[in-house]
Amino acid sequence: MHMKKILFLTGTRADYGKIKSLMKEVENSNIFELYIFVTGMHMLSKYGSTWKEIEKDGFKNIYQFINQKNQAHMDIALSNTILGLSNYVSELNPDMIVVHGDRLEALAGAIVGGFNNIRVAHIEGGEVSGTIDESIRHAITKFSHIHLVSNEEARHRVIQLGEHENSVHVIGSPDVDIMLSDHLPSIEKVKKRYDIYFDKYAIFMYHPITTELNTLSNNIETVVNALISSEKNYIVIYPNNDKGSSVILGAYEKFKNHDNFKIFPSMRFEYFLTLLKNAQFMIGNSSAGIRETGIYGVPSIDIGNRQKGRYDVNKESNIINVPEDTEEILNAIHFIKHKKRIYNHEFGDGTSHKKFIELLNTETLWSIPIQKKFTDTFH
Repeated sequence: MHMKKILFLTGTRADYGKIKSLMKEVENSNIFELYIFVTGMHMLSKYGSTWKEIEKDGFKNIYQFINQKNQAHMDIALSNTILGLSNYVSELNPDMIVVHGDRLEALAGAIVGGFNNIRVAHIEGGEVSGTIDESIRHAITKFSHIHLVSNEEARHRVIQLGEHENSVHVIGSPDVDIMLSDHLPSIEKVKKRYDIYFDKYAIFMYHPITTELNTLSNNIETVVNALISSEKNYIVIYPNNDKGSSVILGAYEKFKNHDNFKIFPSMRFEYFLTLLKNAQFMIGNSSAGIRETGIYGVPSIDIGNRQKGRYDVNKESNIINVPEDTEEILNAIHFIKHKKRIYNHEFGDGTSHKKFIELLNTETLWSIPIQKKFTDTFH
């Protein structure tokens, strides 16, 4: 019996953090062989060449592919990724391609799998993300054969998209496995490694909204001015490299005159988690501000529209939403210290990796047909 080859695709530090626990399970198994196609932001020096983290974690069978220059046009990067992955896949002949989330690299993986009759497993489908990412995520669902979602709500959405319920499994969000593990570094170790001398601090991450580029420079300026006026300590992490990121990085130049800001192109996932766990609050428009913060109960200020619809504004939560307005942001920063910690457990209990490998070991998973058929939900 040949060992089944499982190919994971990763394009960003964020999706790598979310699939790492699953990759480890495949690597430790004696019936599967792990392969990793590394591309996207990982390959760009400007964003910290994060492919090195994957090597540092001891993974083997890593194939690196540069799919873009610094400022990516998404369509060109998509076609480059399809080309590079297609050539790689025809050599490797994997039994399954595993993709995550809503980035263009995952779409390339799903298309290459779909067109070559290779089973595609999609992690975290069925979620709403706003912006172009939402269209990408649902398109990946339509190309994927196996859907490993983080909760019941996401499961319902995938079924609503016409996918057969037998192909949809709730495994939780795999990054929770790492968040709740006992192996995170201590805050002292993290501060030492990154030369952070703040006693108290907040984390700031802000990404461009690809559909709102015309207001981006005003918006980011407003946010930057608010943070400077607040006089708190901030750990700032670069945006992802979507169109508009250069505008954001330009605005961050202002931070360099203030020693209460520390700026990092990227950070090891486990170290980021320890910083997040110990932060006073998180601010920006990153999904970490609405997902990861809730797991640790860390108060979060969500700015603007990027995450609209991903959480219930009427329900008591750890999140305050504000528009890109200096005064409103400052009020929220002032108010946040009075916010009590509210924990959100709707993204799993930290056992996604176990559920994932158990599913891979079942015959039913491998007998899900590659030929897709739309399943109507109305009768």
